Amino acid sequence: FQAELLAVAGAKVANADIYTHPYAKFVQAFEDVAMLPGMDRFFFIDGGALAVENAMKAAFDWKVRKNLAAGRGELGSKIIHFREAFHGRTGYTMSVTNTDPNKVMYFPKFDWPRISNPKLDFNLDEPERTSDVIAREEQAIREIHAAIEQHGHDIAGLLLEPIQCEGGDNHFRGEFLRQLRDICDQHEMLLLFDEVQTGVGVTGKMWCCEHFDVTPDVIAFGKKMQTCGIMAGPRLSEVDSVFKVSSRINSTWGGNLVDMVRATRILRVIEEENLAEHAATQGEYLLDGLHRLAEKHSCVTNVRGRGLLCAIDVPNGQMRNAIRDAAYDRQMMILTCGERSLRLRPVLDVSTEDLSRGLEILDEAIGAVAE
Repeated sequence: FQAELLAVAGAKVANADIYTHPYAKFVQAFEDVAMLPGMDRFFFIDGGALAVENAMKAAFDWKVRKNLAAGRGELGSKIIHFREAFHGRTGYTMSVTNTDPNKVMYFPKFDWPRISNPKLDFNLDEPERTSDVIAREEQAIREIHAAIEQHGHDIAGLLLEPIQCEGGDNHFRGEFLRQLRDICDQHEMLLLFDEVQTGVGVTGKMWCCEHFDVTPDVIAFGKKMQTCGIMAGPRLSEVDSVFKVSSRINSTWGGNLVDMVRATRILRVIEEENLAEHAATQGEYLLDGLHRLAEKHSCVTNVRGRGLLCAIDVPNGQMRNAIRDAAYDRQMMILTCGERSLRLRPVLDVSTEDLSRGLEILDEAIGAVAE
């Protein structure tokens, strides 16, 4: 592994032009470990935002070709997306990112339909939690139908993170995601899932969408995959898509060969050591520990998680940042998200001992700030 890594680092090849043995090994590992059934069209690039960017370009291209074939003209320029979404800070992605305004303000953006996000409120007990989120979902569906009524065939796709990570670790029900699948099928739109943060085992399955029995038309991936890109399904082949017409989407390095060598090894380890299943089991332990912290500290609320992708809320951003800093002082890395959330992202092979120690440190950090 190390010899191959050094070899490609010393002679970095332009993946867009030459299909090398290390590239082929990576594609085979991706197919064996990460490919969803039927989603056998890949495009690799550097950066999660560029992965999402090219998912949208694939949708624009697909929809315009559909419209031209039907005699509707060159329509297909809009993407339906959601509030509190983060999809990146490149060209098209800035029009769908809407978390921290500092990340996109003053840059020109498109005015595309933005839908309220029907996130689950884990502070509510059942059956109130379900009735609350159903009302939110119904509102979101009304907004989507209103956007379709207004823009018609100019809508190319619908873009969503299965869990909105930077926006606050916002979770959605499978019932809602399946409704989105139906709407996209009914109105000839592509369903695009941004799994840059939720993919590659962290939720307890290779892809978060697998929990909900929903298969999108395109998945954007990155981060844990080491190399970034998109994986697309059979609907793209209904036209001469970006995967068929040469250079419609392209990149000199095409995902970076060094990253691909590393990703090949990581994917095989995930497969050999059943790390997605491990993340599911360890995630239950972590979530139980966070619930115990909420019982001990009244400031901790909205405990939530899927696999090792877990988060808590505290009353405000100032307290949240202070707890983060206190955790840093105790040699624990923790991230913030949303307005007042702390998110935990342990490694896939995390041990029970490390999780226990992490929960102890978080307990100490919360106590130091809250007291």
